[in-house]
Amino acid sequence: MIATIAQIIPILERTPATLRALLGGLSVEWTAPNEGPDSFSAFDNVGHLVHGERTDWIPRARLILAQGDDRRFAPYDRFAQLHESAGKTLSQLLDEFETLRTANVRELQSWCLTDEQLALEGEHPAFGAVTLRQLLATWAVHDLSHLAQIARVMAKQYREAVGPWRAYLPILDRP
Repeated sequence: MIATIAQIIPILERTPATLRALLGGLSVEWTAPNEGPDSFSAFDNVGHLVHGERTDWIPRARLILAQGDDRRFAPYDRFAQLHESAGKTLSQLLDEFETLRTANVRELQSWCLTDEQLALEGEHPAFGAVTLRQLLATWAVHDLSHLAQIARVMAKQYREAVGPWRAYLPILDRP
């Protein structure tokens, strides 16, 4: 499937409400556990998404669209949320994410991107040349990936509690 703005935007628009429906009002027993060192809890995932809204997707898209002499993306700090989210509640992070995402989707829509613009390139620090279309498709898949990660981490809290049904619940044993 070729990634189109018409397919990408509905995923981007739904993620804040999906996160709020899944996580809003849950206890820290659900939202704080992770899978070990260098892994994210549900809380960390939301903070990570907030950080990405500020520093990744739209700033990188602007860099590509500007087509200046330097199209190299700044490296992304995957763990910036550990200090940026300190002292915040999950509710605050969900609100912040929704506000940032709404503004970013609005900006993306305002560009009315053409196929020629979607083919423009920037330079990723690890991958080299990447197109705007690839960046935007990755943005949507990144959301879906973190939603899956949140569900997996939460499900694992009941790994032993489900008893013999664990054999039918592969999410409980996936890395």
